[in-house]
Amino acid sequence: MGEMSGFQLGVIGALFLSVASSVSIVICNKALMSNLGFPFATTLTSWHLMVTFCTLHVAQRFNVFESKSVDMKTVMLFGILNGVSIGLLNLSLGFNSIGFYQMTKLAIIPFTVLLETLFLKKQFSQKIKLSLFLLLVGVAIASVTDLQLNFVGTILSLLAIATTCVGQILTNTIQKRLNVSSTQLLYQSAPFQAAILFVSGPVVDQCLTKQNVFAYKYSPIVLAFIILSCIISVSVNFSTFLVIGKTSPVTYQVLGHLKTCLVLGFGYTLLHDPFTERNIIGILIAILGMGLYSYFCTHENKKKQLGDLSTVSQIKDRETAPLLAGKNMGYEDKESHEVKKATKDSLV
Repeated sequence: MGEMSGFQLGVIGALFLSVASSVSIVICNKALMSNLGFPFATTLTSWHLMVTFCTLHVAQRFNVFESKSVDMKTVMLFGILNGVSIGLLNLSLGFNSIGFYQMTKLAIIPFTVLLETLFLKKQFSQKIKLSLFLLLVGVAIASVTDLQLNFVGTILSLLAIATTCVGQILTNTIQKRLNVSSTQLLYQSAPFQAAILFVSGPVVDQCLTKQNVFAYKYSPIVLAFIILSCIISVSVNFSTFLVIGKTSPVTYQVLGHLKTCLVLGFGYTLLHDPFTERNIIGILIAILGMGLYSYFCTHENKKKQLGDLSTVSQIKDRETAPLLAGKNMGYEDKESHEVKKATKDSLV
C-alpha cells in the first residue's frame, strides 16, 4: 500500500513538473521569438537537447543516477526518430496555418489510441474515449481558428503525426521492456536527437524564416533568454520522459492539451493576448474532458489493481489448499487409527 501511495505521488510530481516547465518554456520562447526577433525554433531545440545531455552527463559523473547500457542500435534509431519528429512538427507549423497546425497536434491523440489498440492490443473503455473526445472538442474550439490546406503542408503534418505517435509509444515501451528509467533513456538518446537537429536545424529554419541562424546578431538580452530557455528545457525533456514512462503516451498528450489551455490563459493575463468567449468555452470544455479522463483512468486502475489482488489471492488459495488438505487427511487418519485401536481393546 505504501509503495502504491509513493508511486501515485511520483506520478503527480512528474505531471506537475511537466506542466510547470512546459508553460515556463513556452512563455520564455514566445518572448524570445516574438518580442526579441529570434525565430530559429529547430536550432534552439538542438541546443536544448545538447544542454540536457551535458547536464545529465555531469549528474551521472556525480552518481546522481546510474548509467545503464542499452542496445545502441535501438537507442540510436529512437533518438533519430524523435529528432525527426521535432523537425517535422516545426516544418508543419511553417507550411500550414496555425489552425491546421493545432489540428495536427490534436490528431496525435486518436492516432496514438489507434496504434496502441492495433499493435499493442491495449483496450480503451467507452468512457475514456468519450472524455478524450470532449477534450479534443474543447481544445479545437479554444485554439483552432482556420483550416487552410495545402499539399506539402498536409504531407508534412501526416509525417509529423506518425513519427510523434511512434516516438512517444516507444518512449513508454522501451522504458518498460528494457527496464531503464526515464533519466537513463534520455541520457542515452539525447546525443542522437541533438545531432540530427543540429545538422538539420539551420536548414529547416532557413527554409521557414528565410534567415541564417549563423548570420544573426546576438544581443546580450537574446543570449540571456537563450540560456534561460536551455536551462528550463532540461526540466521539460526530463519530465516528458518521466511522464510517458510512469503513465502512457495518451496521458502525456492529454497533459499537453492542458498546457495549451494554460498557455492561452497565461497569454491573456500576462501577455495581454486577444481572448474571446470562444476561447473561454473551449478551455472549460477541455478541462471537463481532462477531469473526466483523469477520473475514469483512476477508477479503472483501481479496479484493475483490485482484480490483480483477487487473482493473486486465488492463486495462493489454490497453492495452500493441497497442503491444508494433506494436514487434515493426516489428522483424520490418526483419529481413525485411534478409534480402531480403542474398539479392538474393548473387544479384548
